Amino acid sequence: MTYAYQDHYFHRAKKDNYLARAVYKLEEIQKKYKLVRPGDKVLDLGAAPGSWLQLTGGIVGPGGRVVGVDLKKIEHAFPNHVITLQRDIFEQDFTEEIKAQYGPFDVVLSDMAPATTGVRMADSARSALLFEQALQLALATLKPQGHFLAKIFQGSDFHGLLLEVKRNFEWVKVVKPDASRKRSKEIYICAMRFKKPQ
Repeated sequence: MTYAYQDHYFHRAKKDNYLARAVYKLEEIQKKYKLVRPGDKVLDLGAAPGSWLQLTGGIVGPGGRVVGVDLKKIEHAFPNHVITLQRDIFEQDFTEEIKAQYGPFDVVLSDMAPATTGVRMADSARSALLFEQALQLALATLKPQGHFLAKIFQGSDFHGLLLEVKRNFEWVKVVKPDASRKRSKEIYICAMRFKKPQ
């Protein structure tokens, strides 16, 4: 059953000329919550191979900008308003650099996931670390009333991080898109209207 389920989105992505099936997770959330709008500036973390960049680049249009960051090189050729960077978001100066060069952002997205080991506690702890870094980046680079969406594996750190998000955004919801594999521990925290401190 699982394979048929995976194949549906895999084949659909091929047919729709998307770089990965992950695009349908964002598409579902976008349809429901309208996180990204035409003309927005968007930061996409863990962007390779680039399906989220394809979708967001199309939504923001040439009047907006999307910056995709990943440890892996993003090979796909995008329109001029979509910029790709091969960087480590844990680098000391990364936040300041991205903010100065490209920020502030209307939306920060993260589909980052650790290289999984199969050890559930270890994987969820590493996922929480990536989520936390994405959140810190969002808090540093978002405009007031900006939005944040990030993947996290459910684990012992989840509730503490969810509370941290709730402290900083007016509206927060935990979502598991249909395109997420049923057995997967991944969920997304969707947060809207950043309460940026004055």
